[in-house]
Amino acid sequence: MSTAHPTVSVIMPVYHVEQYVAQAVQSVLDQSYQDFELIIVDDGGTDHSVAICREFTDPRIRIISQVNHGLAGARNTGIAAARGHLVALLDSDDIWAPGKLAAHVAHLNANPDVGASYSAAELIDEHGHSLGIFQRPKRGAVSAREVFCGQAICNGSTPVFRLEMLHDSVIHHDHSGRAWYFTETLRRSEDVECWTRLALRSQLRFEVIDDVLTYYRVNSAGLSADVIRQLNSWDQMCADIEAFAPDFIAAHRNEGRARELRYLARRCVFMRDRRLGLMLITQALTTCPRLMWQEPVKSGVTLAACLALRVLPQSYFNRLLRVAQDALGLFRRSFG
Repeated sequence: MSTAHPTVSVIMPVYHVEQYVAQAVQSVLDQSYQDFELIIVDDGGTDHSVAICREFTDPRIRIISQVNHGLAGARNTGIAAARGHLVALLDSDDIWAPGKLAAHVAHLNANPDVGASYSAAELIDEHGHSLGIFQRPKRGAVSAREVFCGQAICNGSTPVFRLEMLHDSVIHHDHSGRAWYFTETLRRSEDVECWTRLALRSQLRFEVIDDVLTYYRVNSAGLSADVIRQLNSWDQMCADIEAFAPDFIAAHRNEGRARELRYLARRCVFMRDRRLGLMLITQALTTCPRLMWQEPVKSGVTLAACLALRVLPQSYFNRLLRVAQDALGLFRRSFG
């Protein structure tokens, strides 16, 4: 193990996450696989997040400060500083299971044609409690369409990349010579744009480890305006991909947008937005009706939840949601 030439560079952008960042850092330090560096990119925040990071004295931690560039810019800065040949991404409000890096390193070592190794994830609330909801990507071979439609890498804290795969899809270099792996003009949906560009341009494959190795935090507090901004950003991301792959977008835009609408409808359920969630899931199923028979459980449950939220008093809905989550958790514990 060498801090000068580690196998894995972990990139963690930090911006206004003082409530969660210590847990994120500790989850990296607690990895069973220890040959890593942790590059924390201070993205110009004004809270105590970076001060908390500086309390950790592990020599493998490096902190790089910059003016605010957003998540995409912070990741680009971190990747530019990486000394490992594998790059792992972790958002600073999420948590890793202790065996995550070991599993991905073994996976990539055993499969030289795989460039993106990623895992299943469990959703947790702002207090770290399980929501009983899991993100389980498609197994086996994954097409660019499935990557674009969110059936591969489900959130930005699950993937570990070969650095050479990231190099395959650099957009351009800025005036300082820093490479853009993520599009910095996007403040949302930059993940999907990057994953899709990798799938379209790189010869290396995407492949999942079907274990829950990431805990993805969902904050129930939020604003409906944020959901609308997310959707607008998705549309801009789609336009960015269309600029270099117009036929691909023409073929898959409707399905991808419908899946994004369905995802945002579920976010509205957690935000308890009684109006917007039902509107979004209705738009999703209108945009791509086949979602209902291709994925009847996910689509049907989302529609039912949005309808229940709209017509039931909130106290009844909260009780119903807890019962459903408990039942889902029992089912998964009993049957995997």
